[in-house]
Amino acid sequence: MTDPMPKILAFDTTHAHCAAAILQDGAFRALRTEEMRNGQAERLMGLLQDCLEEANLAWSDLDALAVGIGPGNFTGIRIAVSAVRGLALALGIPVYGVDGLAQRAHLYPQFRAAVPAPRDNVYTIVDDSPAMMPLSEAEELDYPLCPDPTPEDLARAIAEIAADRWPEPGERPAPLYIKPPDAAPAKDPGPQIIA
Repeated sequence: MTDPMPKILAFDTTHAHCAAAILQDGAFRALRTEEMRNGQAERLMGLLQDCLEEANLAWSDLDALAVGIGPGNFTGIRIAVSAVRGLALALGIPVYGVDGLAQRAHLYPQFRAAVPAPRDNVYTIVDDSPAMMPLSEAEELDYPLCPDPTPEDLARAIAEIAADRWPEPGERPAPLYIKPPDAAPAKDPGPQIIA
């Protein structure tokens, strides 16, 4: 039998940070964040273990996992989504993917949800779909853009949204990519192999 209020481990690596939180009995029992431009893959599991120790929990005590799925840094999104899929499979518990626009709408309901994007752009909702647009155009839309939340706020929002969805089964999280990756295959032909 599961607890009426689940123990949820939530985390996010979609931007230049690792952030994690444990929500238990409606309160946050652990919260860890580290700013980093890269290295999230190497640090994430240790950060999650630190959260569990702070909350005096074992992996087997968790009822659900929750993760930020983007938009954001392409590699950071892949790190978070792959980690949560592996953990959910190993632990046999549900997982909830929460996109960055939903996180911001949860935190700032009186504003237009907007996630910073490269080159003075933002990700926001346009015609009921996520889209990338210049920041200057987004600022002219119907509602003012939300403030940029801290990594701690994002981890909290992911956990709270997952708790609101509980006990509905979570779906396998998938990355939310609004634009294609900046990297592209080489256009030059490969070297000729002489046998």
